[in-house]
Amino acid sequence: MLKPLRTGVTRIAAAASLALASLAGAHGQSLIRDTETERAMREYTDPLLEAAGLDVSAVDFYLVGDMDFNAFVTGGQNIFLNTGTIVRAETPNEIKGVIAHEIGHIEGAHIIRRGEASRAGLATMAASFGVGLIAALAGAPDAGAAIMASAPQFGQLNMLTYTRAQEASADQAAVRFLTETGQSGRGLVATFERLAYQERISFQRRWEYFRSHPLSSDRVAALRRNVEASGFADVPDSAEEIAELQRLQAKIIGFMAPPAQTFSRYPDSDTSIPARYARAVAYYKQGLTDNAESAVNELLELEPDNPYFYELKGQMLYESGLIERSIEPYRRSIELLPDAPLLRIGYASALIASNDEENAREALSQLRIALVSEPQNPYAWFQRSLAHQQLGETALAELSTAERAYAVGDEMQAHIFATRAHEELERGTEAWIRATEILAVTRPDSRELRNWNRRERERQPNFQHLDRGALLQP
Repeated sequence: MLKPLRTGVTRIAAAASLALASLAGAHGQSLIRDTETERAMREYTDPLLEAAGLDVSAVDFYLVGDMDFNAFVTGGQNIFLNTGTIVRAETPNEIKGVIAHEIGHIEGAHIIRRGEASRAGLATMAASFGVGLIAALAGAPDAGAAIMASAPQFGQLNMLTYTRAQEASADQAAVRFLTETGQSGRGLVATFERLAYQERISFQRRWEYFRSHPLSSDRVAALRRNVEASGFADVPDSAEEIAELQRLQAKIIGFMAPPAQTFSRYPDSDTSIPARYARAVAYYKQGLTDNAESAVNELLELEPDNPYFYELKGQMLYESGLIERSIEPYRRSIELLPDAPLLRIGYASALIASNDEENAREALSQLRIALVSEPQNPYAWFQRSLAHQQLGETALAELSTAERAYAVGDEMQAHIFATRAHEELERGTEAWIRATEILAVTRPDSRELRNWNRRERERQPNFQHLDRGALLQP
């Protein structure tokens, strides 16, 4: 569910879902996780990646929790899309067009093709970006949140300004990808025209997107000609995709806008599913658990097999302290959508919070499955450490803590906890071997160890120093 966490990964992973959660960072931006929204955006993106001849599994897609219009790519093959781009879109085709354009930048290797000065600046930005991400997902999880996220300094992305030639190339590529997938490019043209008009009539409104993607009337005209000549300009979005987009927009608004704005946009007189969805979230944000649960129950009466409605109900109850009641809707969401690791992590969190030994064992089962898909998810490893601790399995809890630290790039903590686990685990077991592997790849130098010892001594007067030899025991 979309609610702020605290601090906050080059290794991006997270816990449960926007059924929204986020971590506000610099300039109010953050990365968010939500199974429903992520799946829809990947359905838009993957066919376009295939048309571009790119490896779908090698391209990562991230949602940025910001209500302004923006999208960008960074080094490697990473696509970032603001939630505001989803909310401001009038049709799914508009979002697909923007994504296709960004894929054009990846295909054209436009980020790489810079001068030495630009590459040096990009390296600095990428380093800051990675540190911000690592810090976010390392943050302690909020009791009701099933998400970790990052807060990178997105202001530094202004340096990623493309040339006119690169923009024209990405436009042509976008039309090609859309054409090869049998889709219209009019959405991209409409998006550029609408946003350019809004910029012209509001001197104070300067869209971040156009700082990195300079727009001109000639460029829009050329894009329009290419789209109309594609043979697929008149292909409409399907009714199913339009309905799905309306739900996503309502959900995002419910979580990210103040409740008063949500109720204004989706008044009680609007009985559509998107409106009910948005109001349910707004009630939840206001702390009106009974109203929120009643609204979700109405949605479930209309769609009794919707896993996202069950997930929302489970999350609301969980975050309201109604742990036992949250378990069943979470369980039902997993039954309906078994291949969603974030839902399993949310379910496991509720099971662990019930403080029941049998539930803790079930939570471990759920987390093992989820971690197959998201092996570097720090929140999942945190929950796994809690479950092992509840069962008195201290060494396994320490190993899970080491895994969590390693997932977020904290090699010192990973080495310390792997050392503890290694000493206590039975030699030759799978867990012992894994602790050995972590020790082998996380070897702090003497300076790092001295600094860590100093900090711990200041924090704990009776702290016993760890020497380098003990930490580096194989």
